[in-house]
Amino acid sequence: MRKIDLNNFQVATSETVRDINCRIMLNLVRQHQPISRADLTRYSGLQRSTVSAITEQLIAERWLKEGTVSQLPRGRKPTFLNLNEDRAGIFGINVRPFSTNMALANLGGRFLVQELMATPANSDEFVGQVSQRIRSLMKEYPHMAYEGIGVSLPGRVDLSSQRFVFAPNLGWREEDLKARLERATGLPVDLENEANACALSEFWFGRQTEGVRNLLAVAVSEGIGVGMILNGQLVRGPSGFAGEFGHVALGEDGPKCGCGNRGCWEVHASNSAALRYYHEAKPPRRNGKTNSRHEQAVATFEDVLQLVEQGDLRALEALDRMAHYLGRGIAMLVTGLAPDVIVVVGEVTRAWDRVGPIISDVVKHRSFTHATTRIMASGPAPLPRLRGIIALVLQKHFGAPAIA
Repeated sequence: MRKIDLNNFQVATSETVRDINCRIMLNLVRQHQPISRADLTRYSGLQRSTVSAITEQLIAERWLKEGTVSQLPRGRKPTFLNLNEDRAGIFGINVRPFSTNMALANLGGRFLVQELMATPANSDEFVGQVSQRIRSLMKEYPHMAYEGIGVSLPGRVDLSSQRFVFAPNLGWREEDLKARLERATGLPVDLENEANACALSEFWFGRQTEGVRNLLAVAVSEGIGVGMILNGQLVRGPSGFAGEFGHVALGEDGPKCGCGNRGCWEVHASNSAALRYYHEAKPPRRNGKTNSRHEQAVATFEDVLQLVEQGDLRALEALDRMAHYLGRGIAMLVTGLAPDVIVVVGEVTRAWDRVGPIISDVVKHRSFTHATTRIMASGPAPLPRLRGIIALVLQKHFGAPAIA
């Protein structure tokens, strides 16, 4: 049961009811399109006249469009409805310490443009480069009404101020990115932590998680973050810092983390950890000498994954160790929260055939509640982060409105 907060509530008006019903219609069309008005009436349980009035309003506002006519043998032939996917454009930006992905998506979440650039060293350069490209794309697609910009960040955003305040792996100082991007582009901007974006992606677009109301997304990159959908709601906490399990210590004697503590989960199980394991391992020697050229060539987690695909034993050992610690942290999540599904997101999923069984085995031995949780890999990076941040913008029209 969800308790009503009597210190902060909004009464339901006739406009609230209509808004809820409009969103129900939009989601039913999105899920079942093409769909007739008769089927909308059957699915929603609303009166036929109510469905007719709402659909006519949504057509007039260009959210829906009429399509083909049913070829029934007799009787009135219904006209099918679809989302007008080209009505709105949404920009999604996924910022990581070394690279930034940007996409333009339509109302259906389909990417029209995807681009990759090096992440600028500071936020001034970032705002300048991104805003210039966004303005150019708006000129290239003039027929669209642009809903806004969603930005996925490798850190946390303060909910009250909407300021980007915590990102030990990015290195930018505290920033008011929202206001600066809005001034530069003229579009509304929503900031979100990358792990929350991944959770939203699975909740809105994940085919293997349809109907799931308790879902965790473990975003593995240079650090680790956890996005939490519990009882169908994204959990951020009062400040927006909920989900920083990557900075929970697995042992106080571990390596120092960028947050200042030691032994955090992410220093044991992130991409950076696997790279460190590789270089800490005893290198192969030929004729009594270390192959220094090979050492220098392995500079990123991508390099480690390529060596894994080639069967390099040292890289395989590094990946296995990373997977073991991923399992230890996920076991903590399973025991503490018992979600229906945990989705692992990141480049590490490319080696899921090897990593997945290790994680499952560790969780099985460390959590007595493991049998109730399904652990799975997401789609290829950076799609979950981009799709999730686009879902964040879309849910202004498709999500449940904020009432008591």
